[in-house]
Amino acid sequence: MAKKPKKKGPGGAVITVNKKALHDYHIEERLEAGLVLEGWEVKALRAGKVQLRDSYVIIKNGEAWLLGALINPLPTASTHIHPDPQRTRKLLLHRDEINRLIGAIERKGYTVVALSLYWKNGRVKVEIGLAKGKKLHDKRAAERERDWAREKQRLLKNAR
Repeated sequence: MAKKPKKKGPGGAVITVNKKALHDYHIEERLEAGLVLEGWEVKALRAGKVQLRDSYVIIKNGEAWLLGALINPLPTASTHIHPDPQRTRKLLLHRDEINRLIGAIERKGYTVVALSLYWKNGRVKVEIGLAKGKKLHDKRAAERERDWAREKQRLLKNAR
């Protein structure tokens, strides 16, 4: 039996989504970045062994790096490689995008978080977001709106 195709994301089939980031932050701007990976990591991504929950992006020496992304190695990984599941991975961005991120982080107090991983033309892309943290009352309001939308759908469905 063939695997069911995954939903399409901004560019292709979605590997994983960071739902916690969407709950904890207001996303102001979204960017697409390439990701420098090793061979065992690509195989693990195809198997869905990835987690973005606590991942974020830092800018160091004019380069963007993804920290906290967990890619669990497959048990069939090569014996001569000792994989590090939480290693720091380099992001591929244009210079003007990196400069814009640096300005927003340093001057305006934004955070850059990883929102999702997806395939695009056979390559892994990461969607990163320029984000501001939500306060507790903002999270509660968002939850109330979500509950009301769900209840409204239920009422409309039962009215028919």
